[in-house]
Amino acid sequence: MHTIRLRQSWVRRACTLPTRALHTAPSTVEIIARKRDGAELETFEIDAVISRFQDGSMADYQMSAFMMATYLQGMSDKETADLTLAMTNSGTIADLSSIDLPKVDKHSTGGVGDKVSLALAPLVASLGVVVPMITGRGLGHTGGTLDKLESIPGFNASVNSEHFLHMLREIGVAMIGPTPDIAPADKRMYALRDVTSTVGSMPLICASIMSKKLAENPDAIVIDVKTGTAAFMPKLEDGIALSQAMIAAGQHAGKTTQVLVTRMDQPLGCTVGTWLEVAETLEVLHGRGPSDLVQMVQVFAAQVVLPQAMLALSLIHIS
Repeated sequence: MHTIRLRQSWVRRACTLPTRALHTAPSTVEIIARKRDGAELETFEIDAVISRFQDGSMADYQMSAFMMATYLQGMSDKETADLTLAMTNSGTIADLSSIDLPKVDKHSTGGVGDKVSLALAPLVASLGVVVPMITGRGLGHTGGTLDKLESIPGFNASVNSEHFLHMLREIGVAMIGPTPDIAPADKRMYALRDVTSTVGSMPLICASIMSKKLAENPDAIVIDVKTGTAAFMPKLEDGIALSQAMIAAGQHAGKTTQVLVTRMDQPLGCTVGTWLEVAETLEVLHGRGPSDLVQMVQVFAAQVVLPQAMLALSLIHIS
């Protein structure tokens, strides 16, 4: 397994997201045209796009045009970070301050047979790290963790924020689908991306992932960026660029962020398909399972647990 590690220092920060200044933004058509022509949008313009999309004054076809312009022209790190925060602030931000244990979320950009999150979340929760995880559906040919969870008979991934917090307190892990009140703008944009050929836009990928992660309000975020023939981002340099954008977005919001770039040139593990991957996850949790999958779970468990253990030891030493 080949990995490239990109990280921001693991320092616990305040959970308050930056406030946004209010300005009078141009019309929606003007903003779309500016992005189409390659202009760098101001913070208040990006805020206006998300706000108007949320209140219905910006139609789906206009958001589709905006996303295609973004796909073609790209965004600067500042624009991407602004888009991420605007999408985060489109809904509520979880208050996890009542949970004293360290809180870390992990996300993967997806690949074929990638079921690491399914095994990782309960594993690190058993070691004392709380895992608040809002999962997504598959995009393109990649499988989504939410689709796999819903293949379990009776599993309910549609819960509200109160139930989400209750599960974190009781069992230390909550793996749920997008809720109506957490990053609601992303849910609608996510659906449009899949039907407008804008899935591969790095700014949109970054904002989609990080807005949900920031809304969960963990202490730290660990992300697996897949590159290779079985990922929707085949080129290593694109994976590194996406990683840097996500680290920048995390820093902009005051969150510690670590990204590992891993190869996805063949299916991970021995199974592909929602329920088959759940069954293989159970094998891993019972100490069995294919070696490549077990190794990947161990690597990410170390990235989640060890920094929190080091932080706890340093606090004990200081006290």
